[in-house]
Amino acid sequence: FTHAGVTSAFFRRDGGFFVRTDGPDGDVQEFGIAYTFGAVPLQQYLVEFPDGRLQALPLCWDTRSEGEGGQRWFHLYPDEQIAPGDPLHWTGPLFNWNSRCAECHSTNLKKNYNAAEDGYSTSWSEIDVSCEACHGPGSEHVAWGRAVVLELPPPEVEHMGLAVRLEDAGRDSWIINRETDKGVRLAPTVQTEEIETCARCHSRRTTLTDDYEFGRPLGDTHRLALLEPDLYHVDGQILDEVYVHGSYIQSRMHAAGVTCSDCHDPHSLGLLFPGDQVCARCHTAAKFDTAGHHFHEPGTEGAHCVDCHMPPRNYMVVDPRHDHSLRIPRPDLSLALGTPNACNDCHRDKSVRWAADKVAAWYGPDRRAEPHWGEALWAARQRRPVAGSRLLAVLADPEVPAIARASAVSLMPGYLTPVSLGAVETALKDDDPLVRRAALTVLEAVDLQTRLRLGSPLLDERVLTVRMQAAQLLASVPDSELGFGQRSLLRSALNDYEKAQRYNADRAEGRLNLGWLDIQRHRLAEAEREYLVALGMAPWFSPAYVNLADLYRLMERESEGEQVLRRGLERAADRADVHHALGLLFARAQRQSEALEQLEQAMLLAAGVPRYAYVYGIALNSAGRTAEALEVLHRAHEASPMDREILFGLATISRDAGAAAEALAYAHKLTQLAPYDPGVRQLVAALEGAS
Repeated sequence: FTHAGVTSAFFRRDGGFFVRTDGPDGDVQEFGIAYTFGAVPLQQYLVEFPDGRLQALPLCWDTRSEGEGGQRWFHLYPDEQIAPGDPLHWTGPLFNWNSRCAECHSTNLKKNYNAAEDGYSTSWSEIDVSCEACHGPGSEHVAWGRAVVLELPPPEVEHMGLAVRLEDAGRDSWIINRETDKGVRLAPTVQTEEIETCARCHSRRTTLTDDYEFGRPLGDTHRLALLEPDLYHVDGQILDEVYVHGSYIQSRMHAAGVTCSDCHDPHSLGLLFPGDQVCARCHTAAKFDTAGHHFHEPGTEGAHCVDCHMPPRNYMVVDPRHDHSLRIPRPDLSLALGTPNACNDCHRDKSVRWAADKVAAWYGPDRRAEPHWGEALWAARQRRPVAGSRLLAVLADPEVPAIARASAVSLMPGYLTPVSLGAVETALKDDDPLVRRAALTVLEAVDLQTRLRLGSPLLDERVLTVRMQAAQLLASVPDSELGFGQRSLLRSALNDYEKAQRYNADRAEGRLNLGWLDIQRHRLAEAEREYLVALGMAPWFSPAYVNLADLYRLMERESEGEQVLRRGLERAADRADVHHALGLLFARAQRQSEALEQLEQAMLLAAGVPRYAYVYGIALNSAGRTAEALEVLHRAHEASPMDREILFGLATISRDAGAAAEALAYAHKLTQLAPYDPGVRQLVAALEGAS
């Protein structure tokens, strides 16, 4: 198989399986295949290296039939040339089975990464997914079953000896409401174990430990991703590969108490009933499987439930995954937000306007067109003036899914007022740990005393991910500001944080976090070592260059910091954060022209980041280029009208340039955004006094 100029060959020899392909140095060489990985619709192959790493080849076998386009070799990145040293090369960390794949494809996995030797001695009870992967250790269940078969008194154990009972007594208690033709659960479920057991693997998350205890909340061992821009569309539809859970907990089905096994048979890996029949258990076919509902010829494409409510996206080239948010198609939202919709997924030759008009004509004035929480997330990411009020409305609505409310509160730092801070304080007490965790991140933008007052109660939070977030928030608080009990809780929570990062010390992100923690503990030499290891692991990882250079600033080793950042630009010339850091370094060294060059480049590379425009504008003004500075800040203000730094820069530079009226106008805008900020009040008073 030839891809991007590299010809690879798979072959057998002496009963073994081998591949000849490009290795970590780019040379074509021979590797033994240790395992096949996956079954349908594709197989990958694992190569074992001497340090215990198992690396997944990007060359895959398409197991589908020839009629479906299968029975062929293909590359996971068919249109890209992946050279050694690239993050996506198969010998690198992103294709490492031990840390990226193994937990969800094996049973009782222990990663066993040895940081000192940078190797693995990964172990498992079974190489694939067995009963115990979901039900936990089974020896007591076997003893119980043996006693039943032999008609002996069964052992005194709960749940038939299983570690966790995934069956819900009310699962089958569904009836059809004849007014709505929809299913209603007679006994609301209070059990979360099944969904969170499935979510352990069927979610986009970071694993914090492999000391998994069945039945514990997911947040005790895994950090679930929110609706982040690189993972989800702004309205929550799937974008990157997110593995179902984050989509499903957005759905009205989840809110109604539907669990995974209401639709899926976890043992056969199939649906309980074929096709639309599984939906018809709760949504009667007489009402919903009709042309009057879906406006398509029954049995044709577009008439099936999943076509409109669970559109698929292909990942790994040939693997379709259905969006489990089970949403009603909203082409009108596509017009407003630029998001996809199921109508245009099929009717690719038609415009979004056409689809929106069709829906409006079909369903008339009663169609679903209510405000959607995605509009608030979009407004916040686009820095629209209405964003603050929209985010508050999302936070205040208990009908909005928790993952959406958590994503909304995470966007609040740019819109903090006394009112919104009160909403954040309420969110810190929310029933859902995702919301509590996200609310803690907002407190990084408030003063020390407020941060301590609101954040410290969560240092002994019962869910690990929330407790760790509180520890990150308060790590830099001086001991003198903490009571004895607070100091003890903070130390304990930081120890939890450190343990999680050491578990992930085989990843550059984990090393970066350990370096940050060392700085908080005033262990600068240890921090330097962690950052250097991170760069050795992932030379393309720009935050490690930036953090290491900043550490050298603290250590008064600026010349070494410059060398680090220049190396970073050699590996990642398109990274705005590295250009920005180098520009600041030059500014500190009074190397004005070089500083301006780097700061401008950062602004151009990250046009949506107002901070970069603000710093560049201030630097231009300091260089005596006031007109250019105002022009840069004007453009940034048009793009981000809610950004306070930009407004402050416009007000002060205009004031110093003698444009008092313009300065006062900007200051009044700033007052609307930060009415209680004493610095803003002083600026307005001074400008009004001068006029």
